[in-house]
Amino acid sequence: MARKFPGDDRARPKGLPDGPRGAGHPPRQGSRERGSRGSRSQSFKSDPNIVQIFGFHAAREALRASRRKVVNVYATSAAAARLEQELKSRDIEPSIVEADEISARLPPEALHQGVLVETRPLEAADITDLAPEGVVIVLDQVTDPHNVGAILRTAAAFGVTALVTTERHSPAMTGILAKAASGALEHVTIVNVVNLARAMEHLGREGFLRVGLDSEGPASLEETALQAPLALVLGAEGKGLRRLTRQNCDVLARLDMPGPIKSLNVSNACAVALTLVRGALKG
Repeated sequence: MARKFPGDDRARPKGLPDGPRGAGHPPRQGSRERGSRGSRSQSFKSDPNIVQIFGFHAAREALRASRRKVVNVYATSAAAARLEQELKSRDIEPSIVEADEISARLPPEALHQGVLVETRPLEAADITDLAPEGVVIVLDQVTDPHNVGAILRTAAAFGVTALVTTERHSPAMTGILAKAASGALEHVTIVNVVNLARAMEHLGREGFLRVGLDSEGPASLEETALQAPLALVLGAEGKGLRRLTRQNCDVLARLDMPGPIKSLNVSNACAVALTLVRGALKG
């Protein structure tokens, strides 16, 4: 595989030094080693037209699924060797770089595992595109990217057909979320809506049973009669479901837990709920 160096297809990130100052010259005052926390926080700048997918599993799935237009692939030599088959199948020549160069292109908390795939965003799906079948997940202002990524990963594992979320008060489907989703972004349709209440009204007209998870629900999810198509509605931790969201649910159900802790992280609650939903729909 030919060696290619960064800078051929993309300008050097703002804030990084232009190059060595020459032998015998001391470093600029206040400068930090490239790849350090200070350098990364200064150099990183997001581009709304670029989706950053980093982490080995997320990057591999993005390359395998072939749904995205790839702009650049930055990888260490070791990561490129592991991804050789996927890169060849897409006829992509990666930029072989050091790990610090990848770090400089990402936010400080990013754990990239030696690979960064930059793509164009996927074409957005519309709520009217959803067929009235299977299970969809509806998120009511769940904003933490780690939680949404974990929900997507669980959704892909359970064969959920789509995730419906709001355009505002929801994380971007890139970066940390894509890493947490571990490739699930390539397999679950994402629907962004302006008005969640209207979207849920549409799902109701299409025949979806709209089940809202609520810790104060009148019945447990296990005791609730379920049928497909089904929309499982989850609210943000702490706030739960908003008033209009609750009103547009056909049924509110709780998760009964026998242990001393009675609440779960929203992504864990989603996994438990999908297990119960799958068992009920199979039965």
